[in-house]
Amino acid sequence: MTGIPTTGIARIQLRQRAADLYLGGCTIQSVARQIGRSYGCTRTLLLEAGVRLRKPGGGGWRTP
Repeated sequence: MTGIPTTGIARIQLRQRAADLYLGGCTIQSVARQIGRSYGCTRTLLLEAGVRLRKPGGGGWRTP
């Protein structure tokens, strides 16, 4: 399904699934594989969902 634009309700559902997986501890790459999208698309979906991304390498979130 990679390469096919997702819009409307389908995009909202995909964004929520990606957010749920990521917040459940999956990496962006793992989420991308599970939803059938590229890393870049998955990252964009997560940002659209308002998800705060972890630092690369699994270091967790940086606190000021």
